[in-house]
Amino acid sequence: MPKYLLRLLGYSFILAAVPVISIGLISYFIASGDIEDKVKDGNMQVLTQTQMGVEQVLKTLELTSLQFVNSPTVASSLNEDLDYNDFAKLRDLSKGLYNLQTFTSVREAYLINLNKDWMVSFSMFSKFSTFADHDIIASYAKQPNSLFWVTGQWGANGDSSDAEDSAGEAAAHPEVIRLVYKIPVIPMTTQPKGLLIVEIENRQISNLLSKNKKLGEVYVLDREGSDFLGDNHETGGNKAIYGLVTDKLRASGEDSGFFNAYADGKELGISYRSSPYNGWIYVSAASIEEITKQSKKIAWVTFIACSAIFILVALFALYASRRMYSPIKRLFEVTKDIEVEGKSHNDEFVWIEERFRTLFSTEKQLQQQVVGQFTQLKEFFMLKPFTGQLSDSDFAYRSEQFGFPAGWAKLGVITVQIDTLQESRFQENDKELLLFAINNMVGELVSQQERFSPVLLEQSQVTLLACRFEDETECKAYFFRMAETIKRTIHSYLQLPISIGISRPFDRPVYAVRAYRECLEALKSRMSLGNEIIVHYEDIDAGRRELEITVYTQLKLLEDQLIQALKLGDMDRVHQSFDKYIAVIVDKGIHVNEYPVLMMQLIAKAFQLIQEQGGMVKKVLGPRATMDYFLKLNTLENIVRWFKAELFEPITRYLNEQAESQYVNIADQMVKLVHERFDQDISLEGCASILNFHPVYLSRVFKKEMGINFSEYLTDYRMSMAKTWLETTSLKISEIAEKLNYTNTTAFIRTFRKLVGMTPGQYRDEFLKQ
Repeated sequence: MPKYLLRLLGYSFILAAVPVISIGLISYFIASGDIEDKVKDGNMQVLTQTQMGVEQVLKTLELTSLQFVNSPTVASSLNEDLDYNDFAKLRDLSKGLYNLQTFTSVREAYLINLNKDWMVSFSMFSKFSTFADHDIIASYAKQPNSLFWVTGQWGANGDSSDAEDSAGEAAAHPEVIRLVYKIPVIPMTTQPKGLLIVEIENRQISNLLSKNKKLGEVYVLDREGSDFLGDNHETGGNKAIYGLVTDKLRASGEDSGFFNAYADGKELGISYRSSPYNGWIYVSAASIEEITKQSKKIAWVTFIACSAIFILVALFALYASRRMYSPIKRLFEVTKDIEVEGKSHNDEFVWIEERFRTLFSTEKQLQQQVVGQFTQLKEFFMLKPFTGQLSDSDFAYRSEQFGFPAGWAKLGVITVQIDTLQESRFQENDKELLLFAINNMVGELVSQQERFSPVLLEQSQVTLLACRFEDETECKAYFFRMAETIKRTIHSYLQLPISIGISRPFDRPVYAVRAYRECLEALKSRMSLGNEIIVHYEDIDAGRRELEITVYTQLKLLEDQLIQALKLGDMDRVHQSFDKYIAVIVDKGIHVNEYPVLMMQLIAKAFQLIQEQGGMVKKVLGPRATMDYFLKLNTLENIVRWFKAELFEPITRYLNEQAESQYVNIADQMVKLVHERFDQDISLEGCASILNFHPVYLSRVFKKEMGINFSEYLTDYRMSMAKTWLETTSLKISEIAEKLNYTNTTAFIRTFRKLVGMTPGQYRDEFLKQ
């Protein structure tokens, strides 16, 4: 690969890689950080919602239990020594206990009278001293609080000795937590009269925990850091996490927080929140791998996107580098034939420098090459005045170098254009070659002392003439004589119809560009004057006449008539209307500059006709029927021929084909309606209403396609059905007439006899005989 191209490519790659990689890394780290923060916030919101849900249930149960404890039934029963004979009292107490289940799923509830040694539950009444959990429940009375919750270990909260004594019994009931009320509730005492104990299954609390596993598992710990809602099968890793949560709470003193920890070989993100209500700790453990999984997806997406951008930028860099290198390559290739003495170099610029040094050192050879291309240089120079790229001083200096005429008084421009190649021996692709021949002929006809180098500009041959006369009238006559000579000679040798435009005389070379435009403006007058003319710019009406409203109205009327004739496919009317249209444009004195504007309106309407029929303009008309092609036409003859041959004929042919297919479709639908509704009151107007066409139009279409009128076809079909019924059924004549929607049997018989040549009865008899 060339050295300089490699440098460009490397620099472009580096320039592209740095921002793409930087943006990709920044986007990834920002997105990853946002995801981790959102997961942390989401976990904390889940813990808050879980805490609020659990505490709402517990508080509801506490309130319901408090209402029961403070009820008159409970208050009066605490002073009584109840036994099995107090059925009414026991029933009221059991009913009150049972009503606690209205608010949550209560497993069991006990009302215990410590002084009288009895207890009542949902389904039993017994002596408290004989109850299996007597010692554990009796320890609750020693607690300082009147209300407290007892979780997995059934010793009183905060009493480690009781917890150790009841450890064996706790294993028997691991799935229940207890709400304990001392009676009376106020004042607080260590010697209450009784206790209300409400048991809730752990799974009822577990059901309140979040079921959304996407943000991790949610656990609830008691004050001691034990997962009392678990199944007593926690792994060692989980127990370690619970201990860390408890230590964090005690060390920081904050109610909530987040930290990372390892459990069972997995890194977890631990969010925790402590409840001031009952001291329970809500913990969420989310896998860091799950948290970062989305970050990995973002990383891959970012990597793919950045890679795609990098590849696109790299391709663009490669393309841009090649484009930037292409001038150097061309210059290197242009100068490769220059032999350089000395050692070779890898750097293209060094090569080019050495070659130019060699080139400049051979001035004589360079001058010889310039002399060989002197004619082309003069023609190239002459293009600049006609495009406004040369000042007067530069023109004078270059003219002296090239040996152009000097000492002239006035200048003028003549422009030669070929009118048409129709009806000549040349083809359209010969036009450039013909212009080149004309350019050579002009150079030979006009002496070098009277003209500058002739040039070809677009579709014209342009010559700058030098006039030695001061008087403009004499200059105009001189220019006209030269134009006549050129026109006569070209017609003699090439038999081509040409027109020549002549500008006004001028005295400064910078006005050559204006003079060239004047020649083109003068040549536009061929639209009204015809072909093969020599015209001065001053002889045409260069002002822009204002068209009268009546002229526009007349043209619009002719346009509508022409479009209507196209729709009907009447080419004779199309040609007549278009001839009138052209006559109005020419006869009304419309300026030549108005022609394209007016005619483009007509072309647009013609294009719209095709589009309304669902056709594509280019496909229907071909490549020559375009606005660009039309604007290149410079004679009225060519424009008229283009309209008729390239526009109107293809449109008429296309519309006729569309109409034929539409006629067949409409006629088929009308025939189908006759076959389906011959026994009903069907008419041409009814078909028109169904098919959404005018009755007159349907009548014309049906007549054209079927060869008979609609009413005749309907009558023929009804009579054919009558023949079928006469041959295959025993229906009466009147019944057949009624089935064919004839209200008058006589009218049916008359119509049948007119078409068949006999009455229905005679037809049936003849058929039976045969």
